[in-house]
Amino acid sequence: GADVGAVRKGIGADDRIGSRFLYAGCGYGGSCFPKDVKALIKTAEENDCDMQILKAVERVNESQKELLYHRLLRYFDGKISGRKFAVWGLSFKPETDDMREAPALILIDKLCDAGARVKVYDPVAMPECKRRIGNKVEYAENIYEAVADVDALLIVTEWKEFRLPDWKTVIRSMKSPVIFDGRNIYDPSEMKELGFAYYSIGRPTV
Repeated sequence: GADVGAVRKGIGADDRIGSRFLYAGCGYGGSCFPKDVKALIKTAEENDCDMQILKAVERVNESQKELLYHRLLRYFDGKISGRKFAVWGLSFKPETDDMREAPALILIDKLCDAGARVKVYDPVAMPECKRRIGNKVEYAENIYEAVADVDALLIVTEWKEFRLPDWKTVIRSMKSPVIFDGRNIYDPSEMKELGFAYYSIGRPTV
């Protein structure tokens, strides 16, 4: 029942920490954080030091990348084979096409392995996604095409383009108005008023 926004505010009030980078989400990726954490763990092991906190960081991050999938699975009582899902965001962060260690790759793999159909959209990372996984998924031209006739929408990257969509168009297009927001882009109360079943990270479901 805790709200991660309140936790962020409390921790960020300490100016030695600050709140600038304290955002909950479905895991980090990219070329720096994963590599650097692994390198620190390995260097420590070579010097007979067990970096338990860094190992925990790795474990938690990997579990976060699967969080949306497990929540989706619970919502549909494990019955997702044959269903269609939209994924907004493929890159590991906005303003790049970099998909190294991207949470979207883990999510797509798990959905496809479970027999689901996946339709994706990203403002710039579509060519990179095609290079990495080919035609494993369907590629949409825009956010609205991505949500056409889907059972749920999963948001993985917090692109600006995703912040203010035409929700009337979105809800009309979807087969069922269900959103799993891996980046806490939207206000839960507003999404409920719009008619969505809305699930985010570390915040109570309204």
